Amino acid sequence: MTKKFIAGGCSFTHGNELSDDVDGKTPSQKAWGRLLHKTLDNESDYLCVASGGLGNCAIARRVFKAISEHEVEAVVVMWSFLSRYDWAMKRHRSLEDSRWAALSPWDTDSEQGRVFERLSKVPEQMRMWEERMQIARDNGTSKFAEAIYKYGANMYHEAYLSWKSIVWLQNILEKKKIPFMFTLADNSLFYDYHSHLKDVDTLLNALYSEIDFTKWHSFGERMMGFNQWATFNEYEYATTHPLDKAHKDAVKLMLPTFEKIRGEYK
Repeated sequence: MTKKFIAGGCSFTHGNELSDDVDGKTPSQKAWGRLLHKTLDNESDYLCVASGGLGNCAIARRVFKAISEHEVEAVVVMWSFLSRYDWAMKRHRSLEDSRWAALSPWDTDSEQGRVFERLSKVPEQMRMWEERMQIARDNGTSKFAEAIYKYGANMYHEAYLSWKSIVWLQNILEKKKIPFMFTLADNSLFYDYHSHLKDVDTLLNALYSEIDFTKWHSFGERMMGFNQWATFNEYEYATTHPLDKAHKDAVKLMLPTFEKIRGEYK
């Protein structure tokens, strides 16, 4: 059985809006994960389990499912924003595996003005978003998202869930002796502007201390993420995503960390 090189994440890993993207349906061959896979001198298959809009709990869940089903060469993950939720709903044919829903603030009525501002200049993006919203109304996730973000969503709980998912996946990969490298899209995963979330209380501090940062690549000081780095360095963007050159140059920065980690498993 051919081993899999597994890439997990959200749209920044799936490769939404890259030059070979077709409606966000097929993982890009020009996204950072695939480019990193191409540096390997073996015959492993690339398996991208990323999808646009996923939060960190969903990213961890999908990577775990993939490593439970395949022989694995290595795993790379780009963690996403805190504000997204992963929820097992009542079964519906439009949900992932007929059960899972990815929720974000954009799913609420109060954010539709911002969505229109970001997407209206690209009719195809706007069409895809309107289709998503209609599906959410049909399967009940729209009302549920309104309730979550009105009554329950907060940065503290989101950090707790995200870091717990990171530690959970990290420990499973270490137990199975699977080489892995983590990175991030945005350092809001760990920071509230200039304040580090680990300093909020002893629980978050203890959870943060369980994360093995020797297996991470960051793009600058204070755990700068890929999207922040691309913006800071003025890479070309589509609607909300950096384009091909940013991914290509990011891999050049990631490669020494990735090769060092892989070397530790040989």
